[in-house]
Amino acid sequence: MSLRRLLFSLLVAVAVAAMVSAGFWQLHRLSERRDRNDAIADRSRMPVVELQELVGVNDPYGVGRDFEFRRVRAEGVYLPGAEVLIRNRSYEGSAGYWVLTPLRLGSGALVAVNRGWVPFGAGGSPAGFAPVSAEVAVVGFARATVTAAGLQQADPADGVLAEMARPDLARLSQQLDGDLLPVYIQLRSESPSAGGALPVPVPLPDPGDGAHLAYAVQWFVFAAVAALGYLLVLRRTSSLKP
Repeated sequence: MSLRRLLFSLLVAVAVAAMVSAGFWQLHRLSERRDRNDAIADRSRMPVVELQELVGVNDPYGVGRDFEFRRVRAEGVYLPGAEVLIRNRSYEGSAGYWVLTPLRLGSGALVAVNRGWVPFGAGGSPAGFAPVSAEVAVVGFARATVTAAGLQQADPADGVLAEMARPDLARLSQQLDGDLLPVYIQLRSESPSAGGALPVPVPLPDPGDGAHLAYAVQWFVFAAVAALGYLLVLRRTSSLKP
């Protein structure tokens, strides 16, 4: 075998191996998504529980993953002056923000409440989606904090932020007067209600499988086409030799 053919063979082998690996990675993602869907379905059907029966201010921030999507209840007073917008959030194809408003509980602790989604045009006019000023009882899903990972850029470490890239509760706690619980509530209902069309409650994640299986099949097909195509090229070139 010539050096040129050897190098080309190695290139094809590496490409096929990479495509097969990508296919198995998509199957792994599919398995993770199904496990998460099962956890969401199971936990969201459990009875509503008082939030502070599950978590306290001294618990680590990672504790939220242990009971994420449990239905929880809390009572307190919103602090609209400490509200933060979570940018780059979409709803039905439109871009906007999540409205994250701290709620001071009767115990004095704080919990962030994701009151819902508002479009970009409403981001500069918080009066259009102000929370109720009276004591309110909220019911929603417990959600875990989200921090920057991989190549994602973290929010600035200093200053008071009006917008954040994600609901990073450790960062949010730096600009609040009080102890913040290490989970936030994704609001479903409140009493009394502020009324109005905004914010729009954020739905639970899509319970479907997504496109992972289709992507896996595509990668395996690409790998098969590349391997078979190369074998056909080898056979043809060999048959043309004198």
